[in-house]
This record gives sequence, structure tokens and C-alpha cells, in this order.
Amino acid sequence: MNLEVLGWNSFFAKNFNSYLQQGYTVGRVAIEQKNTYLLYTEFGEQRAEVTGKMRHQAGGRADFPAVGDWVVISPINGEERALIHEILPRKSKFSRKTVGAITDEQIIGTNIDTVFLVSGLDGDFNVRRIERYLILVWESGANPVIILNKADLCDRVEERRVEIEAIAPGVEIIILSAIAHLGLEALTPYLTTGQTVALIGSSGVGKSTITNQLVGEDIQAVQSVRLGDSRGRHTTTHRELIILPSGGLLIDTPGMREIQIWAGNEGLQSTFSDIETIAKLCRFGDCQHEKEPGCAVQQAIFEGTLDKQRFYNYQKLEQEVAYLSRKQDKKAQLVEKEKWKKIHKALRKNPKR
Repeated sequence: MNLEVLGWNSFFAKNFNSYLQQGYTVGRVAIEQKNTYLLYTEFGEQRAEVTGKMRHQAGGRADFPAVGDWVVISPINGEERALIHEILPRKSKFSRKTVGAITDEQIIGTNIDTVFLVSGLDGDFNVRRIERYLILVWESGANPVIILNKADLCDRVEERRVEIEAIAPGVEIIILSAIAHLGLEALTPYLTTGQTVALIGSSGVGKSTITNQLVGEDIQAVQSVRLGDSRGRHTTTHRELIILPSGGLLIDTPGMREIQIWAGNEGLQSTFSDIETIAKLCRFGDCQHEKEPGCAVQQAIFEGTLDKQRFYNYQKLEQEVAYLSRKQDKKAQLVEKEKWKKIHKALRKNPKR
């Protein structure tokens, strides 16, 4: 395989140069399984596993390879497998918090150029959910494109478009019906050779149908959605980097029933840039936007230029991000402490090192 077709560019080449001089090769993670990985390499597909050193030094799940990663590898003598020694620096990283009480990062995909944020135009349409997704996308470093699918099931398409334009200024919105083969040509500019796109969205929004249309064959199972709430079962059971006939690369992901935010203020500020801009006009720099005199945010709500529900969702998500940031800082301190414990233990065993 040509590495450029797989998304290789000068950014990765620069970071790989020192490893190249040591005789290592490189591969891109196509499928992540429990203990093994399927890689795309210039010699074709190859199975691989991480080294014991890499496993020992990992502080959490984010320190292991994820789908989309470029990894430094070497062959295992006498076997048709390779060892993964390092992960090259990531150009972008789409993550969410793991489901449950544990504060840990789950990487959905890396080195993504564009995220197709898919929402159905049926009964599952939810503006507030799209705002949550946008925080994750902006935080990842990739560019969002919002896809409103199932236009054939909606008689208020333009009204829905206006609603999304109001919460995502400057973000391209594409309306299509994947099952009816309508509008898919609008995705073509994002799927050129070497470009990586991720499909993100809740279960039942039509991601698998879009994937099948882009690939040109039914590689993903498609399930019908429930009539009551337009939600579907997970038809994509794992993340996979797929090479498209167009030359682009696609990461299809299982539907997310819970959108657990793993983000800092950058994603929040980008998603709610309109509120951030209005807030700068408040009389007081520490304005809480409640009953303070000269509050530009409350004035905008009163005048109807800022949607009240959008502002309330912003406040809710701001609190959620702040809480998570405190938890992340605490976890980072624990990980650092554990790392030094391992180092000191190794030094005691080998004092001459």
C-alpha cells in the first residue's frame, strides 16, 4: 500500500525520522481488538501487538494505540506479526469519557481530518444533543460537518436546517437521504485521497447506511429503528478504518447512547462562540449572567437574539466540563505518582542503571 493513500504526510514523516534511522517501519491502526491490532502498512495488512515495555509504561487506555494511529513497528522473528513500540504524535484525537463512574478517556479515533456528525431528521432529532457532540468534535482538533440524514422522513427540512445553523455558525450542514441515495455527492470533497473522515452519531441515525453507500457494497449490517423513538440498535460493533474507492479513509463508529464529554474549555468555547462573544459585552467581567445590572447575555435573551434553552444548555455543559476537568487533574496526579513509583522500584532493583 502507498502510505500517502493511508494518510501519511510530512507531519508524521518528521516525527518518524529518528525511528526510520533505527530500522523501524510504520503502520496505521485499522482495527483495535482486545490484545491485538490490525494494521495497514506499505506491505499490506499485518497483525500486531504492543511490547511489554509499552504496556508496562501505559498510564491508561489513552496510552495504547487507537484506530487511526500511526505506530512504530518491527517484525517478530519467524512470525507473521509485528511489535508496536511507539505511537507517533497524533494530529487530532476524538475522545469521550468512558461510560460509568470511572474517570478515564476512551479514544474513538485519531488523526481525523473531518468529523461527519450525523443526526436523523426523524423522531430522534435533538438540537441539544448535537451541541454536546460539537464540543467533542471541536476539542478533537478535527473539523465538523453536520449531516442531517433521513430527509425523506421529514416535512420540515428547511426549518431543521435553520435550527442547526443557529447553534453551529460557520459549520457546513449537509442534508441527505442515504437510503434513497440522495445528497451523498455533497460528501465527495471531504473524501479525497489520504483524507480521514469519522462518522459520529447516535445509534439509528443511518451511519451504517452511509458507510455502505460510500464503500459501494453492504459491509455494515443495517437494522430498522423503533417506531416509538426512532432509535436503533448498535449495528456497527467496533471501530474500523476503511479505505474508500474514492481514496479517502473512513472511521465508522458504534452509536453512542451516552455522550460523555471528555473535553476542556476550547471545545466549549468553540461550540458556544456566540454566547462567549455576547458575554464579553457584560458590564462586569465576573458576571454570572443572572440578575447583574448590565448583563449582555440576559439582554440578548430578552430581545430574542439568544435562545434561552441554548444558554441554559451552555451553563449546564460549562459546569459539566469544569467538574470533569477537576476529576481529570486528580487522575493525572495519581498517574504521575504511579509512574514515579514504578521508576523508583526499577532503580532499587538495578541501582547501577
